[in-house]
Amino acid sequence: VQLQASGGGLVQVGGSLKLSCQVRGLISSAFVSSQMGWYRQRPGRQRELVAGLTSGGNSNYRNSVKGRFTISKNSAEKTLYLQMSSLESEDTARYYCNLELGSLNYWGQGTLVTVSS
Repeated sequence: VQLQASGGGLVQVGGSLKLSCQVRGLISSAFVSSQMGWYRQRPGRQRELVAGLTSGGNSNYRNSVKGRFTISKNSAEKTLYLQMSSLESEDTARYYCNLELGSLNYWGQGTLVTVSS
């Protein structure tokens, strides 16, 4: 199973970006049954959960991104998304997508988001 994250880049404070995470090597029924999430690692800090999405479609967000970020998925395309708006300099980080299926846990390679003031 491979997770390919994309969509990062350089954006100004207040701007928007949409991250994508394409999942390959997983059958559709397994993708639908997976728990998925976006994590980030800011400079000098540990990796942290940004947003999670259960197989049932329930989402959760860290407090600092609530109301600004939206996690979603397209099961037909086996792709996870993170729509980020009103970006702040503190959102600068490498963003990683994650997929959990039972005891299996997969990570993407990360995509860098830089928010400039």
